[in-house]
Amino acid sequence: MRKRVLLVEDDASIALVITAALEAEGFNVDRCDSIAGRDQFLASHAYNLLLTDVMLTDGDGIETIGRVRDADPGLPIIILSAQNTLDTAVRASDTGAFEYFPKPFDLEELIRTVTQAIGKAEAEAFDVPQDVPQGLPLVGRSPAMQAVYRMITRVLRNDLTVLILGESGTGKELVAEAIHELGNRRAGPFIAVNTAAIPSELIESELFGHEKGAFTGAVARSIGKFEQAGGGTLFLDEIGDMPMQAQTRLLRALQSGQVRRVGGRDEITLDCRIVAATNRDLLPMIAAGTFREDLYYRIAVVPIELPPLRERADDIEALSRHFLAQAAAEGLPRRHLTEAGAEILARQPWRGNVRELRNFIYRLALLARDEIIDATSIEPLLAQSEGVSVTRPADLAMFDPADLGAAVDYWIDKHQPAHGEYYGAALAAFERPLFLNVLSKTGGNQLRAAQMLGINRNTLRKRLSDLGIFPDDYLTKD
Repeated sequence: MRKRVLLVEDDASIALVITAALEAEGFNVDRCDSIAGRDQFLASHAYNLLLTDVMLTDGDGIETIGRVRDADPGLPIIILSAQNTLDTAVRASDTGAFEYFPKPFDLEELIRTVTQAIGKAEAEAFDVPQDVPQGLPLVGRSPAMQAVYRMITRVLRNDLTVLILGESGTGKELVAEAIHELGNRRAGPFIAVNTAAIPSELIESELFGHEKGAFTGAVARSIGKFEQAGGGTLFLDEIGDMPMQAQTRLLRALQSGQVRRVGGRDEITLDCRIVAATNRDLLPMIAAGTFREDLYYRIAVVPIELPPLRERADDIEALSRHFLAQAAAEGLPRRHLTEAGAEILARQPWRGNVRELRNFIYRLALLARDEIIDATSIEPLLAQSEGVSVTRPADLAMFDPADLGAAVDYWIDKHQPAHGEYYGAALAAFERPLFLNVLSKTGGNQLRAAQMLGINRNTLRKRLSDLGIFPDDYLTKD
């Protein structure tokens, strides 16, 4: 018997193409373009699958999926949508939909999925959470981000360990937060640990805790991050920088499901989901013997790779407008981005990815003279952000880093920021040139640069990452 599909789609051309493709594969297809039409068809016929758009002529197709489920709990559903946001992907997943396809989609993949869904119609639907939070943190509708959203929805209803991969500044922690906030453990804590920022001699104490007297300075019992994350999610950021000894203990903890505090005797049973992230390529590190292969396969049960911003340039305008609104909500002047301004931003390389774009937009919100942001507002600040050349007399790099006061006075005199903005604006303008200047003087030696600045090397590395500064790109090393 030919399988019967109900297609609910208000775009006539898309409906025609899908119908023709399904009928060519031997399906019987009924079509309508509204929620009311869908309900009439479902009331009068039995279907093997429902294929529905989200925004229909008489409302939101997802909002009314509940009554379809009530009438036929076993009916597999595939959702199509041009509203390509993480919110839509999560809402589609929460209906128990077999699959979600953002438009435009691969027609052959859609037809294969229809066949698979009908063949697995007896599979249990996802549990539908009742308290999914609003204000999801990820922005972007590019195909690359759609793939990320679809991977996120696949891990929300389980506790599988996730490894998030991507360059610095791509938003790995935001993905980890989304997995936590939308998943089964959202009622518990989200504990984030930057393993690269913890001194190697303290990392085991930070992760697993320690007992009083375990080592010099351990004046009281300390609860480790694994215990703090009980009932929730533990996010291990920059796991590729974890020392080998700590990798061994982490592997043992993941294998056994238990940890022991430093200096302690009792085993503590773990109750947290592990999400890890790194901006490093772990496979060459495994080959070089600097990262444990068995740990890699423990943490990379579900890998999610975040695209660099240069591979999702279509999202730059939406991200920029989002950050301008965010900056205004945090007390910075309200700005409006023109189409011409958005085009300039979309052409930039953004080596620091979304983090660099966000920092730039915040500086733009602070420093722009006019409410309307166009090319005349953006280009001078871009030129300043692209690096420092001592041949340009207007650059702050003309000042020795030891004479910060003179540099700040120069900047204030030149830009005349409004009262109350002096120190924040001067810092935003001066911090990047300062780091580049010091790194240039040390020949790219970050340890010496940190010593010159009087800060910890890990702090320097983090600030360089936040600012999108790559010494290999800008500096000459010894």
